[in-house]
Amino acid sequence: MTSTAPDLSAVTDAARAVGLTKVYGEGDTRVVALDGVTTGFERGRFTAIMGPSGSGKSTLMHCMAGLDSATSGSAFIGDVDLTSLDDKRLTRLRRDSLGFVFQAYNLVPTLTALENITLPIDIAGRKPDKEWLDTVISTVGLADRLHHRPNELSGGQQQRVACARALASRPEIVFADEPTGNLDSRAGAEILLFLRRSVQELGQTIVIVTHDPAAAAYADRVIFLADGSIVDEMRDPTADLVLERLKRFDAAGTRSGEGL
Repeated sequence: MTSTAPDLSAVTDAARAVGLTKVYGEGDTRVVALDGVTTGFERGRFTAIMGPSGSGKSTLMHCMAGLDSATSGSAFIGDVDLTSLDDKRLTRLRRDSLGFVFQAYNLVPTLTALENITLPIDIAGRKPDKEWLDTVISTVGLADRLHHRPNELSGGQQQRVACARALASRPEIVFADEPTGNLDSRAGAEILLFLRRSVQELGQTIVIVTHDPAAAAYADRVIFLADGSIVDEMRDPTADLVLERLKRFDAAGTRSGEGL
């Protein structure tokens, strides 16, 4: 496939958090999941969010994706502050500007792979951009499985359908929460390679939450959270470098794994 990745000589942020705080509960049950986080997610780049259990990494993604509301601070998609939108406008922005990939696939069992891929576009009452759709389908590598239903596909194939669905509407940014968590190592590598290619060849912006150093190694940048704050970041990560950084969390008396 011919590369269509944009010139990133002047990279801008597709999304950014400014003083983002999320608090759950009150009094003795009060938990600060995010504590004034400020960071950007670069357009046309692949970012991984990592950290120990309870560090706030999934909470950060959910607030950035408009799936959870912030207690204070701002979450921007482009120049739009999600915290300023009412429910109707937030729903429209999520539909038109964001893509989501979740660990559980979330495919409709009665629909074919192609129908699942185009479902968000169909719900919005729009027609898909055929050239873009063909490019996404080519990149996902399931052209010969488009008329199969989810129960006729392997786990890796179902997750590739979910990835294609997230990309089909050409969103500003795709958020993926542990997208390889239910897959074996081979299927997981296929998904991560697809996400990597979507950045390199399609110019997509990808943000994933992961606890897997091998998955983070596919990213351009890793940000590390601990206790609701960003404590480090790494450019051009390798699995070994990420693992060494995570071991420092363990040495501090925490364990790496699923976060808030």
